[in-house]
Amino acid sequence: MGELILQRTEDVAHPDQPLQPLHRTAAILAPGAIYLFVGALVMGGAGLIVTDRVVTTVLYSMAGSLLVLALVMRIAARAQGRARVRLEEQISTFIAHDAAPSFTTDLDGEIGFQNRAALDRFGARGGQTLTRALGELFANPASVLTRLQSKAAALGAAREDLVTRRGHVRLSVHQIGDQGFLWRLEDMAERSSPGRGAEAISLPMMTASKTGTVLFMNEALRRIVGERVRTLDRIFAELPLRSGEEHEIATPDGPMRCVVAEIEAPGGRSEIYLLPMAQGHVGTRDPASFEEVPVALIRFSADGRVMAVNRVARGLMGAIAPETRASDLFEGLGRPVNDWFADALAGRTERRPEVLRARRADREVFLQVTLSRVVEEGRVGLIAVLSDATQLKTLEAQFVQSQKMQAIGQLAGGVAHDFNNLLTAITGHCDLLMLRHDKGDPDYADLDQISQNANRAASLVGQLLAFSRKQTLKPRVIDLRDTLSDLTHLLNRLVGEKVLLTLNHDPDLQPIRADKRQLEQVIMNLVVNARDAMPGGGEIRIETENLRLTEDLRRDRAAVPRGDYVLVKVTDEGVGIAADKISKIFEPFYTTKRAGEGTGLGLSTAYGIVKQTGGYIFCDSVLGSGTSFSIYLPAYDRLSEPEPEPEPAPPAVETSGEARTASVLLVEDEAPVRAFASRALKLRGYTVFEAENAEEALRLLEDENLHIDIFVTDVIMPGMDGPTWVAEALKARPDTAVVFVSGYAEDVFHDGRPPVPNSIFLPKPFSLSELTATVQNQLR
Repeated sequence: MGELILQRTEDVAHPDQPLQPLHRTAAILAPGAIYLFVGALVMGGAGLIVTDRVVTTVLYSMAGSLLVLALVMRIAARAQGRARVRLEEQISTFIAHDAAPSFTTDLDGEIGFQNRAALDRFGARGGQTLTRALGELFANPASVLTRLQSKAAALGAAREDLVTRRGHVRLSVHQIGDQGFLWRLEDMAERSSPGRGAEAISLPMMTASKTGTVLFMNEALRRIVGERVRTLDRIFAELPLRSGEEHEIATPDGPMRCVVAEIEAPGGRSEIYLLPMAQGHVGTRDPASFEEVPVALIRFSADGRVMAVNRVARGLMGAIAPETRASDLFEGLGRPVNDWFADALAGRTERRPEVLRARRADREVFLQVTLSRVVEEGRVGLIAVLSDATQLKTLEAQFVQSQKMQAIGQLAGGVAHDFNNLLTAITGHCDLLMLRHDKGDPDYADLDQISQNANRAASLVGQLLAFSRKQTLKPRVIDLRDTLSDLTHLLNRLVGEKVLLTLNHDPDLQPIRADKRQLEQVIMNLVVNARDAMPGGGEIRIETENLRLTEDLRRDRAAVPRGDYVLVKVTDEGVGIAADKISKIFEPFYTTKRAGEGTGLGLSTAYGIVKQTGGYIFCDSVLGSGTSFSIYLPAYDRLSEPEPEPEPAPPAVETSGEARTASVLLVEDEAPVRAFASRALKLRGYTVFEAENAEEALRLLEDENLHIDIFVTDVIMPGMDGPTWVAEALKARPDTAVVFVSGYAEDVFHDGRPPVPNSIFLPKPFSLSELTATVQNQLR
């Protein structure tokens, strides 16, 4: 195969000698085969001595078997030896002419062979370890070699780029068989600077390990330090190093200050560059300008301690003692303040402001704090820029509360809509059953119980709709004095004998425009709560007065616009409400009463009705002294506002059983409600055509021969809603009467007026008689 340059170093004197075998002839002969051959001879000799013919035959057979086995093992050993020789020749050929120094080692790192380049560069290293051979190239090579050999044993190969005294090199290793490794050392000229790599850099630099061992120092740094040192603590007076800051280094001429730049390198090492500072260098700090700048500033050290506070910051924060920790000044970050400071020092915050609460005992102050990294006199610190965010935080809390109440209202309205559909089906089918039973029937009492409890459930759903402000109000111009006078008898029955109820009215009280029944519900809920807050008795005062606001009234989380209002106050002498609970009292199902004493819907209902009426409601309370609710309702101006329509009379309940001949188109997406309404109308003699949705209804109306006297339709349906399809249908059938039904009307009915002229709205849940009476009245 030509001249073999791969050498066994302990046997070579010149690199041109041929490759010596890896194993001697004694190894190739296989000692096991020799033992079998000797055993065969022993067996044959014993056969000659023994006289028994049978025993002699057995011994000869065993001797022959051992002899054959020995021959097989010897042949296999020779074949294995030849294979190893071929492998050595292949490796030798592979690396013989490589310009990069190459070595083979065993598991213990002992060098077995070197190629010509390795011999020229390192000399013969027979019997030495690779760690010792590379120790002249860079410091502490043992950890690097161990790490690479472990990777190669696991992955088959590994490599790593290193900075040495001669520049950058790449050390690679490949596993050979189970017991050997091939190492290759490649110079990386393209990575080095002009000249001889790092040695040619005029800027002092070194390479260090994680443990502080100096792996390499260039010539510029050796001249400054005066010697080749092994650890960082021999150079720097203060550890650990802080990149970008000044550090003091030891030199033969005395201490020298340098700016340190530390860069992470592969393998857990770091490259450290030094920039010597000019003699007499001082910082540019000006305490006077820091004190007088018209912005709140606090200077912190790198460990989060207060170094200085200017005049404006003291006005926000109060007196701050020196060396106070930042965590003792701020709270509300959601994570440790020290972690925030560490991110700011590392440049990871991008000067993002945080809104924090100042730790002040005298008053509540929220601050917007921005941290900026600064370097003064070679030391890193932080400057905190503070601005008062108390008003901003208050507005944020108002917005969050508004969003929460809106979300709860949306949920309540959706639940109420579905419940009203269920209750309509329950009460309707109950009415159908009651038609077939006399009052003396044993089942009639059970049906009556079902009906009564369904009505109670409907009342509860009505309260949810009131809170969510999705019920259909019927606002009229009313005088609160008359309304409260009519309500006094019922209120006295509600409060009982222990409680005194007094009313005090403004003699010139202005009228308001509201739904009378809903407003009565508000007053009753407030009075009942006041009664429950005075278990031992007391006085409840209801007062009304005219109020003119010349400017917006801002309190709690609302702003009442300026204008004329009628103020209604309900005051008690009860136990009061804790300050931390006042913000929650208008939320549905929130109650301070014990289980079974209330649903938690009374105040939420009052809140919804007042807000839908266009008013505002506030609560003032002192524990142990009582509570006062204030309701601001817009006063009605007869001159600037049009006279409202007169309140229509409620539909008369139909009792006559005479037949009807009218045709009804019933459009309802809820199948149980549609089934009940259809049967109820057919029992009264109407001809009913059913449609599941608006699109189906319009398809039925395409038949010009189909005569329809009245549309009975749900308002909210999948796809096209009720008012939309009815408006489309009335273009071809303008004289058709319309009845809208819905669990809630959302924004379809503005100011209580149906969107289609001459139509009427029937809220769910409705009974059989209410449905038939409404249809009959519309047909007249």
